[in-house]
Amino acid sequence: MRKPRWWAELSLIGVVYAAYTGGRLLVRGDEASAVGHGLAILRLEGLLGIDAERPLNRLFTDVPALGIPADFAYATLHYLVTPAVLVWLFRRRPAHYRAARAWLMAATLLGLVGFTLLPTCPPRLLDAAHGFTDTMAHFSAYGWWGGEASAPRGLGGMTNQYAAMPSLHVGWALWCGVMLWRYGRTPLLRALGVAYPLLTTVVVMGTANHYLLDAVAGAAVMGAGYLLAPHALRAVDRLRGTADGTAEGTTGGTTEGTAGRTVGTGEAPPVVSGGCETSAGEHIPGQRSAAAAADDTSAAAR
Repeated sequence: MRKPRWWAELSLIGVVYAAYTGGRLLVRGDEASAVGHGLAILRLEGLLGIDAERPLNRLFTDVPALGIPADFAYATLHYLVTPAVLVWLFRRRPAHYRAARAWLMAATLLGLVGFTLLPTCPPRLLDAAHGFTDTMAHFSAYGWWGGEASAPRGLGGMTNQYAAMPSLHVGWALWCGVMLWRYGRTPLLRALGVAYPLLTTVVVMGTANHYLLDAVAGAAVMGAGYLLAPHALRAVDRLRGTADGTAEGTTGGTTEGTAGRTVGTGEAPPVVSGGCETSAGEHIPGQRSAAAAADDTSAAAR
């Protein structure tokens, strides 16, 4: 198998991420349906007794020592850790890189389908009567973000704030965790592989950016991407093999056709030696070795 080229991989990842980002913007749902979906998720969690968002959000709001670092983690880690793990795999575990990259991409595109089918208002954008505080807006003086998710001030229009279901913050963190656990060779890397997705899940809920079921959906999307990735890789390999076979067939056909035209015209193939002949004992045409010359002299004497 050919080793991936860094510039080709960088280009591919850039194209997929640009498509993902552009897709998020194009599939914005209307506010009414997004709020309805958010409230439905909140009611379902209440019925199941798993609505952990409120107490976590209240804790992060009341304790800046927790809320401010959580806001920075939400705004930065998925942009830093995910590419870092990809680069680590590319350099240190190249045999596993292609499959891991395909898994990440397949799950990301599946997440885009989720944003399209189920635009969801995050807890922080619900009416204040529901008891949530947007910690990023609350602590915005400490960061570069404003009141529109983690986007820099003035660039809130460049993000889809209703792309909450599934949580790809959690999905990507889970992917990173699996890679670190599976391919890390030190206890520290494996511990980070466990801690990072758990920390991310707590952060996205405590900052009121996601519901617990958003996090569950993010994990489910990663599971579906894991199952889909091998089929996608096989399809790509078949297409590549077909393209290579077509190229070889074209080259072979051209060569055979040229040979056939030579035979069909009755032309004799060109003499490579150009009229120079060699005999046993000669190394260069027209130049006889000393041994061959001695044999000829002896034969003439007889």
